[in-house]
Amino acid sequence: MAGHENLAAKVEHVAKTQGDGLGFDVLSFDTEGNERFLEVKTTTFARETPFFASASEVRFAQQNAERFALCRLFDFRKSAKCFTLPGPMQNHCALDPFSFRCSFR
Repeated sequence: MAGHENLAAKVEHVAKTQGDGLGFDVLSFDTEGNERFLEVKTTTFARETPFFASASEVRFAQQNAERFALCRLFDFRKSAKCFTLPGPMQNHCALDPFSFRCSFR
């Protein structure tokens, strides 16, 4: 972040420092200092390779649409590439239910 070293110093890998249940992986900032929530999804295969997202990640993205972005890393082992998609995941991806948590009534 050229010229924004103060903001760059505040970027935090929250999935590592606070745990993986917040709904996003990285707390970042735009050039105005506003918080941005980044969820990083990585696969070793092609750009189109499906990936998994938790219900809490999808919900967080929807509730924080203006400040959320999905960062998609792919082809990770050969020649890693990345692109970013702003807003809720359902704006860019088909969300297929994959599993359910079952609890007793």
